[in-house]
Amino acid sequence: MNIGTIIDTAATGDPDRVALIIGKRAIGYGQLAAAVEQCAAGLAANGVVAGARVAVVDGGSLLSIASVLGAARIGAAAALMNPALTSSELRDMLRNAGCVGVGIAGEPYAGQLRAAGATRTLTPADLLSGHQLSRASPVEEIADRDALVLFTSGTTGLPKAVGITSGQLTTRIRGIGAPFRTNAAATVGMMCVPFFHVGGSLGMLGSLYSGNTSVVQERFDAGEWLRLVQEHRVRTAFLVPTMLQRILDHPDFTATDLSSLLAIAYGAAAAPVALVRRAMAALPHVAFANVFGQTETLGAYTTLSPEDHRDPNRVGSVGRPLPGVEVRVADPNTGGDVETGNIGELWVTTDQNVSGGWLHTGDLAHQDADGYIYPSGRLSDNINRGGEKFGPLEVEEALRAHPAVTDVAVAGIADDEMGQRVGAAVVAHLPVTLEELRSHCRDRIAYFKLPERLIVVDRIPYTETGKVNRRQLAALIADNA
Repeated sequence: MNIGTIIDTAATGDPDRVALIIGKRAIGYGQLAAAVEQCAAGLAANGVVAGARVAVVDGGSLLSIASVLGAARIGAAAALMNPALTSSELRDMLRNAGCVGVGIAGEPYAGQLRAAGATRTLTPADLLSGHQLSRASPVEEIADRDALVLFTSGTTGLPKAVGITSGQLTTRIRGIGAPFRTNAAATVGMMCVPFFHVGGSLGMLGSLYSGNTSVVQERFDAGEWLRLVQEHRVRTAFLVPTMLQRILDHPDFTATDLSSLLAIAYGAAAAPVALVRRAMAALPHVAFANVFGQTETLGAYTTLSPEDHRDPNRVGSVGRPLPGVEVRVADPNTGGDVETGNIGELWVTTDQNVSGGWLHTGDLAHQDADGYIYPSGRLSDNINRGGEKFGPLEVEEALRAHPAVTDVAVAGIADDEMGQRVGAAVVAHLPVTLEELRSHCRDRIAYFKLPERLIVVDRIPYTETGKVNRRQLAALIADNA
């Protein structure tokens, strides 16, 4: 199917059904379809043709969502870019993604896109003003033509453009949920992760395909999230672990009616075991699922099911591969399989891999005899202290068990003698010293993994997708430890 037409059946069969709730505005499927047609017509009128890539710089908005569908409708592909990026960063992404000169931006970001080199920047005033343009009929689907472009997180370098074909996107969306049916009530879900993230964009497309309602929180705030869940009776949500922690910590948590919540999926970054257990205790009526994947696999390729969460020994796992997914745990140096229980790099092959074949994910993990996968961090995050190599996650788990620590992140700090030293940034609600933390960890991790540099911070540097920004973290520790 042409992804630009996935809402047409709902727009015709039940145009007043709410597709999006953005701020105080409820947008029906009929209204969204009209916005999609306007975006498609506006792009075509500005010379965008099938096969082109068009930059879209905005948050989760009617403009960005309609632009993705509108571009696909005429055979083009929207390239979703983080609106927090500077014009020089956007310039690099425009070049790397091969975008045409015409781009789309929300009003606050139009200047950034122009400064990045866009020859024509279309804003809501250009595309959603209601002016009638010649209707752009949907083009015939070509399975191997790009329908969407996303970018890797880029925490250790420039984000990489990942083109997703119409065929891949169609298969993935159909795997997420059932198509719209007039007699099926809409499920209300929350999109609070960035729309430019694979979890946001694929989740949104899946919701629209099924005729469901998405409450859009353009920028996450725990108090506002609680209010929106209560007000709109939200049933499902996808969260990164830092979001979940801030929700549980918020002073309004216990006073908020969260009885509508049925399921929470979490992922995009490692979830501390203590946090997951705390969430399950605080929300016993909610089914939790841990999902693990990346942009190149169109999201999750493993999941830890709600049933698995009942086994206390499984909570630290990201679950087992989904149907149709094959996983290897390989030695990153030789490519040979490691023994069961040993740490290696995850290699994944599945029909949803955008590049085909075996994907070397860059994620370190071990797999137990039952097939459950336990992540150990990113290969690029590995710390090499005097030849001893290990990931930061096990050090973080040990530090997080200290009663004074509420959040923590670990990174390797360059050192002339050892190559790297173990650096830690902690958020603490009580005074704590480096020696106290080292003493606490001695029975939990090997001596060479003990933290050697420490800073106490108000907040860990996370990206908008909930991952620790290791490069920024290392610089922060090096400058202030």
